[in-house]
Amino acid sequence: MSGLVTIYGGSGFLGRYIAQRMAAQGWRIRIACRHPYDEDASGTRIYGVVGQVAPVLCNIRDDESVRTVMQGADVVINCVGVLSESGANTFDAIQHEGPERIARIAAELGVARMVHVSAIGADADSDSDYARSKAAGEAAVLRHMPQAVILRPSIIFGREDEFFNRFAAMSGPILPVVGADTRFQPVYVDDVARAVELVATGAAEPGVYELGGPDVMTFRELMQEMLGVIRRRKLIVNMPFGLAGLMAGGMGLVERLSFGLIKAPLTGDQVAQLRRDNVVAEGARGFDALGLKPISMGSILPEYLWRFRTSGQYAEIKESARNLRRD
Repeated sequence: MSGLVTIYGGSGFLGRYIAQRMAAQGWRIRIACRHPYDEDASGTRIYGVVGQVAPVLCNIRDDESVRTVMQGADVVINCVGVLSESGANTFDAIQHEGPERIARIAAELGVARMVHVSAIGADADSDSDYARSKAAGEAAVLRHMPQAVILRPSIIFGREDEFFNRFAAMSGPILPVVGADTRFQPVYVDDVARAVELVATGAAEPGVYELGGPDVMTFRELMQEMLGVIRRRKLIVNMPFGLAGLMAGGMGLVERLSFGLIKAPLTGDQVAQLRRDNVVAEGARGFDALGLKPISMGSILPEYLWRFRTSGQYAEIKESARNLRRD
């Protein structure tokens, strides 16, 4: 089946992968985003034939804006989210009120299906504002669209990610982390896009699915894996949660005093999130229930982290040459 789909946040990291997959299946696509003329949004036009993919202006904090870009849609997909708050883009506004607005208007317009991308760790009782807002958003979506599908991915990785790329770019002999023993189950961005593509057609039962890759590792082990890929040696130092919280508070104060010009690299809410494992819950429906098999990190990380190696793309050639000289 193909028709018209509105993807809220379609110009973002995950949204672009979803758009590319759905365009290949013949869907007409509206990329609903705040900046339809920037490079990421404009670049989605080439995913299909002329006119098939159209970036359109939308602010999910506004009813009329959300309604306008949803007119005539057969399916709506929401993958808007923020990792930290900024101005009016608070966790509650973007991850609770935003999804609720989309679901409410979708119900009013008679949209057939809704897919909402949330996150593993969504919990109404969490100490993290982020996690509570995610849980509130899920509840609101299901209240208005009971047949919606909610996907909860773990940390998403891929060429444009802000996780492995961020840590690989850090300079110096020491790599500080918070929550070194906290477990994660990173999932490849295109695997999440495959899941969205599948459920958007109505091929899956409504409800919640937790999406994690085949590798479950601690934060420390993830950093060791990353350092192995980029051929670097660093001392991984675990920062105690108490100290991390104090540092995050100081960084937050600097950000506020600078009126947002100096961004805090770590927030108190992120410290709270790092206290809990980010893995698929026992008994939760996941990729298996969707008939999909996720790809391992080892198959993907070298494809984009090679640029952080001292010799870049030539590192493996030089290593092979050294081995030949030894022989």
